[in-house]
Amino acid sequence: MKYGHFDDAAREYVIDTPATPLPWINYLGNEDFFSLISNTGGGYSFYKDAKLRRITRYRYNNVPADTGARSYYLTQMRDDNGTLTPADTWSPTFLPAKTPLDSYRCRQGIGYTVFEAAKNGIESTLTAFVPLHTPAEVNKLTLTNTTDREQIIDVTGAVEWCLWNAVDDSSNFQRNLSTGEVEVEQQADATLLYHKTEFKERRNHYAFFAVNHPTIGFDTSRDEFLGQFNGWDAPQAIAEGVAHNSVAHGWYPIAANRVRVTLAPGASETLVFTLGYIEVPNDAKWEDPNDPAKVGIINKAPAHELFARLNSAELVDAALAELADYWNGLLAIYNVSSGDDKLDRMVNIWHQYQCMVTFNMSRSASYWESGMGRGMGFRDSNQDLLGFVHLVPERARQRIIDIASTQMEDGSAWHQYQPLTKKGNADIGGGFNDDPLWLIAGTHAYLAETGDAGILTEPVPFNNVEGSERPLLDHLRRSANFTIEHLGPHGLPLIGRADWNDCLNLNCFSDTPGESFQTVENNDTGIAESVFIGGMFVLYGTQYADILEHYGQDCGMQADEVAREAAQVRAAVEQVRAAVESAGWDGDWFVRAYDAYGRKVGTAQDNEGQIYIEPQGMCVMAGIGLNDGKARRALESVKERLTCDWGTAILAPAYSTYRIELGEISTYPRGYKENGGIFCHNNPWISIANALAGNDDEAFAVYTRNCPAWLEEHSDVRKVEPYVYCQMVAGPEAPTPGEGKNSWLTGTAAWTFVNVSQYLLGVRPTLDGLAIEPHLPGEYTQLTVTRVWRGVTYRITLQRTGERTLIVDGQPVEGGVVPAPTTAGGTVDVQATF
Repeated sequence: MKYGHFDDAAREYVIDTPATPLPWINYLGNEDFFSLISNTGGGYSFYKDAKLRRITRYRYNNVPADTGARSYYLTQMRDDNGTLTPADTWSPTFLPAKTPLDSYRCRQGIGYTVFEAAKNGIESTLTAFVPLHTPAEVNKLTLTNTTDREQIIDVTGAVEWCLWNAVDDSSNFQRNLSTGEVEVEQQADATLLYHKTEFKERRNHYAFFAVNHPTIGFDTSRDEFLGQFNGWDAPQAIAEGVAHNSVAHGWYPIAANRVRVTLAPGASETLVFTLGYIEVPNDAKWEDPNDPAKVGIINKAPAHELFARLNSAELVDAALAELADYWNGLLAIYNVSSGDDKLDRMVNIWHQYQCMVTFNMSRSASYWESGMGRGMGFRDSNQDLLGFVHLVPERARQRIIDIASTQMEDGSAWHQYQPLTKKGNADIGGGFNDDPLWLIAGTHAYLAETGDAGILTEPVPFNNVEGSERPLLDHLRRSANFTIEHLGPHGLPLIGRADWNDCLNLNCFSDTPGESFQTVENNDTGIAESVFIGGMFVLYGTQYADILEHYGQDCGMQADEVAREAAQVRAAVEQVRAAVESAGWDGDWFVRAYDAYGRKVGTAQDNEGQIYIEPQGMCVMAGIGLNDGKARRALESVKERLTCDWGTAILAPAYSTYRIELGEISTYPRGYKENGGIFCHNNPWISIANALAGNDDEAFAVYTRNCPAWLEEHSDVRKVEPYVYCQMVAGPEAPTPGEGKNSWLTGTAAWTFVNVSQYLLGVRPTLDGLAIEPHLPGEYTQLTVTRVWRGVTYRITLQRTGERTLIVDGQPVEGGVVPAPTTAGGTVDVQATF
């Protein structure tokens, strides 16, 4: 069952009903200001940090699930003996009013969302987006009267303010219910409602909600607007047909502007509502600090300037066109023409769009991540780099510096950091022993994309301590050495608190209800080892050696120093490779780990959790077992034991009871999340592994089994958006197999784009050049890939002939790698057969 359809020409997913199984959302914003918006207008906005600069309030676990965010009410007024009273009220987004609409559709686009609705002869189009370089969300509402008589429509737009810190806002009521402050500014042609809570003390920021039209009233008190027993679906002020002009003093501040529009038959009118965020210098906070009559009146000049940039339909349309141009440029960097609509739409639009959103948010703010705890992930953000570095390399460079700045001097790292402060998140801590190696992975991807060796000499602090700066290359060195210096009894890397799977807690041994598996003091025996990190070290330790050999002398190292260190790293890699091939091999697949007692995890000797997906993917990606048949056998085991119609499960059989020596992984019901769910993030590893092993058909099958475009017709089962990936899908052992959860912010986005662009389509940046090596099933016989790389546009024609050849601008090239360009600009013609 479908609830909409793809419009590839418009780069939109068109939703035809508000009754989707879950809220289907979009992200607005590209830099500092962000909004989440659902197909019924729900969501919330924040500046940089969803915890520390939350602008509008959102209630998780609310019933209904998605109300009270941006709320619009269209009230059709009637004349009762000279008095205008409400005849009918509806929302152009369906919610919150819930009045049935005569027509409805929501178009989720690239950085914007459009709602088109009709009721009682009134057509409405509401367009929401965040303009480039602008800390504001713009909502342009156009109303058209299709009836044969004049219509009077009262339009009310409302937002509910969050008191900045989302955690404090949802818990510290004894303070918060007394602190809310607002200002009201009614101009002849506009009204601006200001949220200035705590501005008079330690804050230098405020927000406003404005409309570019004369208003007939406003409200800033939620209690006055809603009434005592009403929700956002039926506010008292809307039912009465008149705003109360309330001014909030503490309690629950909101902003609601009411506008009256008179439409002749066939006439249209456009209103622009703007939700803005303003920061002012501490010495310029007040309108006139020397005038006693103006004490406490905020400096509104920056708000006026921001509002003036967006206070007409023409200015808004220009900003929307600028946003479209921005995305046109980004999505021209990598695209494919394959003749397969599903493949083309995912590669050219939705994979890359989700990569950018995930880069912006890491895992911090979605409908499933509240933005109140996680911040930016060290591991997560490095992996996200892999999928977006080609789009905005300059921002990738800064992200690498930000991430590396949270590393400790011994090479370990904070597991997460807050995007506003860029300080490590002490609530989560560190000790996740895979984290350091991901910094090598992200930096190598950046170097392969850009060739910018200058990043390696960039001074970067440890733990953001001023004066501790060392070149980024030294951070990478300490990342590699951390693994080398933390090996266990089998010569495999120690797991620490956890490796990639935060729920495999082999040193935790928690028996206290509610205790965090990630923060409880470890029972660290120095024994628990990770075969997965072993595969990582073989892959990324090798990449570190490659970085040394390519760029070490550019960073001031002598040739003999480079050779010596690279040789030492490669020797350590080979030792870990040998340990993985011996202690890490179970006979038909790779072992997952060794627990704190030195016993295998992920072994046929167990009755549950016999095989895990992670080492099968990572070890084969590292090249382990490709020469002796182990890789092929492991991948056969994955297909036989972990794979179903919905994708590849994380482990099997699922655990039926809690195992204290394994930790959180065994707490979930069978088939869900890490206990036998399909954790979509690592399905691309299996696809890449199959490609490297020469199993091209299975590599592509793994890709399509949980690719949104191939699952659209099962939206009633999958439930989440059919245009983006979710974090997990209920596995084959679950009561509800195929049901998706936690959409949007997932490493699946980056890894899937790496998989399909670099391995399946086979156009992969390296330190030396652009490798061309597709791995596609037989039905794909001719494709064209356009790839902008290091300032040069490569037009790559892929032709199936059964032989691999490469011709660059008419000249044959040996080895399958297009040499790196010496100068930027121009177009290169590449003919490749496979």
